[in-house]
Amino acid sequence: MAASRLSLRGGGARGKNAASSPAARLSRQADALASAGRHAEADAAYRAALEADPTLGGTRNNHGNTLRALGRIAEAAGAYRAALAHGLDAALVHYNLASALRQLGETGEAEAAYRRALVRQPDHAEAWNNQANLLRDADRLEEAATGYRRAVTLRPDWGDGHDNFGSALYLLHERGAVDAAARLARLWRRDHPGNPVARHIGAAIAGDGAEPRAPDAYVRQTFDLFAEEFDSKLAELGYRAPELLAARVAADGESSEGGLDVLDAGCGTGLCAAALRPLARRLTGVDLSGGMLERARARQLYDALEEAELVAFLSGRPSAFDLIVAADVLCYFGVLEEALAAAARALRPGGRLAFTVEALEAAGDAPHRVATHGRYAHRAGYVRATLATAGLEVAVFDRDTLRMESGAPVAGLVVLARRPALSPG
Repeated sequence: MAASRLSLRGGGARGKNAASSPAARLSRQADALASAGRHAEADAAYRAALEADPTLGGTRNNHGNTLRALGRIAEAAGAYRAALAHGLDAALVHYNLASALRQLGETGEAEAAYRRALVRQPDHAEAWNNQANLLRDADRLEEAATGYRRAVTLRPDWGDGHDNFGSALYLLHERGAVDAAARLARLWRRDHPGNPVARHIGAAIAGDGAEPRAPDAYVRQTFDLFAEEFDSKLAELGYRAPELLAARVAADGESSEGGLDVLDAGCGTGLCAAALRPLARRLTGVDLSGGMLERARARQLYDALEEAELVAFLSGRPSAFDLIVAADVLCYFGVLEEALAAAARALRPGGRLAFTVEALEAAGDAPHRVATHGRYAHRAGYVRATLATAGLEVAVFDRDTLRMESGAPVAGLVVLARRPALSPG
């Protein structure tokens, strides 16, 4: 959250000529330079204004914002403290100070500054959210979740706030506070029935009945928010699905290098593209998230990229592809029948479908189950039966590790299936 700028107040030039005083004019010039991103020049102008009138609290706050933009965080904290000392006892100054102190690792003082900001402005959603970030980092997860709940109550349409709330509930559940996480998740769903993250993740954490698949709006919102850091985060988790699928396709021995019409289904940022490009006469990617597609487009490996829901996209392209690859895409579907049937129809005779899903190995007979992170896991028997119903023949059906999650390997099913070729004559 960006620091907040304040108008000139809190001491200094007063009376009818205050607005035209040299200090006020210099301060306005500095504000204009800061707004234009010319922070080094703004720094000099703020210093000149404060030399003319050291008591300008608003100028000191705004100078602090510029110092933060220049990466001079300790000086910024000093500027905010000076604004408070010169009588500008405003919520936004306490909030700015708290944010700077958190950057400096002075978490105790930062928490106290957030509290002072919220006493003065209880409806400051960003302050609730950022204080909750601090509490989350200190592993005070129930307090953090409560803070995020306040933030999204104040700003119901704030995607980042809902994402943070869901992440805190997930961590709370993983740490063993299952009842507390479930209670807060049910309140979240009750208070925000139209929010896709609350609807899906709230149900998963509360243990309530899961929907047949993750809502499109949830998938789109989640990955739009995640797009910028997607590749780096998956690298940290040892994500292997693209390479596992590429190896199975290559080992199948029917690559027809450079001659296939290939679909990267749920292509995301394009992590599969490098392996698929040599096989493809035409490589198409489809994804629900426009944010992910922007990054896939930057790879310059696709002939076409489409923003669409996968089943609808496949249903409109009968017998269009020789190879469809879906790396960690069907984990957002619980019920697989519709998706696999649509994929089978979109393949040409002899065409292949390669995909991964997370393996459901827990006791019970449920064919699939949604986990607290919002992804579905599937039983091997259910996947095999659904492939058969869709008219697809299994060529490869392996178990392997897809990535790490909370320090533990995530077991997955790596599948290669084929639409039967037309019989001769």
